Amino acid sequence: MSAFWFCSLGALGIFFPFFSLYLRENIGLAGWQVGTLLAVGPIIAIVAQPAWGVFADRTGSRARVLAVLAFGAAAGYASLALGTGFASLLALTSFLCCFASPLVPTAVAVTFALAPNVTAHAFGRYRAWGTVGYGALVLGFPFLLDRLDAARGVTAVAGGPSEPSLRAMFPVIAAVTLAAGVIALALPRSSALEPRSARGGWRRLLAHPPYVRLLGVASLGYVALQGPMGMFAIFVRAHGGSLDTVSHLWLLMLSLELPLIALSGASLQRVGARGLLAAGLVAGGVRWLICGFAPDSRWMMPAQVLHGVVVAGLVIGSPLYVEAVVPEQLRATGQNLLAMIGLSAGGLLSNLGAGLLLDAAGPDAPYRAGGIAALVVAALLPWWLPAPHRAVD
Repeated sequence: MSAFWFCSLGALGIFFPFFSLYLRENIGLAGWQVGTLLAVGPIIAIVAQPAWGVFADRTGSRARVLAVLAFGAAAGYASLALGTGFASLLALTSFLCCFASPLVPTAVAVTFALAPNVTAHAFGRYRAWGTVGYGALVLGFPFLLDRLDAARGVTAVAGGPSEPSLRAMFPVIAAVTLAAGVIALALPRSSALEPRSARGGWRRLLAHPPYVRLLGVASLGYVALQGPMGMFAIFVRAHGGSLDTVSHLWLLMLSLELPLIALSGASLQRVGARGLLAAGLVAGGVRWLICGFAPDSRWMMPAQVLHGVVVAGLVIGSPLYVEAVVPEQLRATGQNLLAMIGLSAGGLLSNLGAGLLLDAAGPDAPYRAGGIAALVVAALLPWWLPAPHRAVD
């Protein structure tokens, strides 16, 4: 499972930091078009994530479903190289997101089922390999791109894209995701992967107050933080940075993320899931406020260290809370519903808002608005979210 996380998040280490830059510079899309394409994933996920989650729980074939999702995502990433304009990229991104959006929450459910004694400690160790893969590819891909440019004799020209060969990222991402699918097929069979849910079992989750309240917190948190993250490469370029700058900033982000994720189980015992969530929201708010209001670009570098706290708090803390409140036969459903309401629905609003703010008020505006919003959500969290307890029949 560690190898699966390495490959699946390693692929995102190329796609997530550089896709918005590709759309803006290589395709020449407007800010609202970039925001719309980044919002396609959340729109598709509103249907795809719960549908695949329920299917995985109803059949009990969670590992095989994970493999199908990885193979479909690989095909989707490869197809993006064929897109030449907004309309074609809209269709191809929609196809990709049918498989890519449920991939990570389904992997979370499978990891919890495979982890010894289903502990948060074990989950953190498995998930940390995803951060290693992300870091390896976010660092390695720009070097690969430089060599490709040199081999083709391609150089950036004034008024053109800063990275003319950036389209090459799509076959690379597809190959890495394909490897993740092969690994998923080879996962060991386990009785913990096979419990089946009853028809309509998802309704138990929506009748459980702690789970429902978590969905609200996650949604608002991603509304505040996700859009600026998706626009980060554009923000860096607007402040004079390059693709290498984006890569190096991501390495700085991951420097704290890796140990925090690996130790997320210990952190859960010390501060609880609510404490992790609050820490992630506060760190995200402070980070974006520094980026949005700093007098010069030198401030953005130290602020990115807070990314690790955001991931360990919001991105990891939310699934850990879900694991504490959902029955094991509803793992995939619970994690996919969380991803749908939080990262997908919340991310949809955030990406659209960030794109509109980018066009209307410049590259700093999404970070100012997102930072303020994240701190407001963090202030409300202790009152809104109760201590976790598992749903019972």
